[in-house]
Amino acid sequence: MNASNLSPVGLLAGWGNLPIVVAQAIKRSGRGVVCAAVKDHADPILEELCDATVWVGLGQLGKVKRHYQKHNATEATMAGKIHKIRLFDRGVLWKHRPDWFCLKTFAPQILWGTKDRKDDTLLLAIVNAFANNGITFLPATDYAPELLVNFGIIAGPQPSGKLLRDIQFGWEMAKELGRLDVGQSVAVKNQAVLALEAIEGTDACIQRAGSLCKAGGFTVVKVAKPQQDMRFDVPTIGVGTLQTMVDAGASTLVLEAEKTILLDEPAVLEFAKNHRLSILAVSEDRLTEFAPSSEAA
Repeated sequence: MNASNLSPVGLLAGWGNLPIVVAQAIKRSGRGVVCAAVKDHADPILEELCDATVWVGLGQLGKVKRHYQKHNATEATMAGKIHKIRLFDRGVLWKHRPDWFCLKTFAPQILWGTKDRKDDTLLLAIVNAFANNGITFLPATDYAPELLVNFGIIAGPQPSGKLLRDIQFGWEMAKELGRLDVGQSVAVKNQAVLALEAIEGTDACIQRAGSLCKAGGFTVVKVAKPQQDMRFDVPTIGVGTLQTMVDAGASTLVLEAEKTILLDEPAVLEFAKNHRLSILAVSEDRLTEFAPSSEAA
């Protein structure tokens, strides 16, 4: 085996279980993990899983770069959510104290205000800045491809025609939302939009839908953006998402097949069964495969 294939992988770790799962997958492949764990986001257990871990603030991109270079990690991946809403806290620049590398990377956003702060804009700026310094970011699913959900009914019964109409409606809304790089999730019922995801995240979107639809029984559709870059911001769900749905009164979760990460599938299946939740992984060109035979004909 080529020695370069055994070089360590840099991990930029945010909130949630995904960084842990990705770190474990990389370790199983025989490679080391050089972790830059984001403060107030990443799980401390990463220090035990990874070979070298440094804790960084949201503005310490230079510290991340130096950490990877010190440990010869020329390949890296992002995993885990960054709570973007923190960028709008009072005194954000003082609290996170962006270093010089960060300021250069985000000068159009931080200093000049000439570029937007959409997720793709910010994350692509990071990827390009690291690439210019010899560090290539790859999709987390390159290391753990089994995390991508396959097409089909994951939990629950065959969907009714009424539900399929809501799925089609919600899919179109969510894809347009993603095209604008605003969010990835919508909550719908009876072909009406209850809530759209923006900076607050999926869970808050679901909670808002529940507060507006007291009868419950609504559908949550979470998709990849039409222009989805699999290196970052890949839609991800786990038991936590399902718990939020139960608390809010949602009944169905629709995901995009092959472009959504499903964490801890056995636990998700068990939870869905116990709470009578339906979960479907669909793709735009195969939606009719879920239709009852009479409708499909």
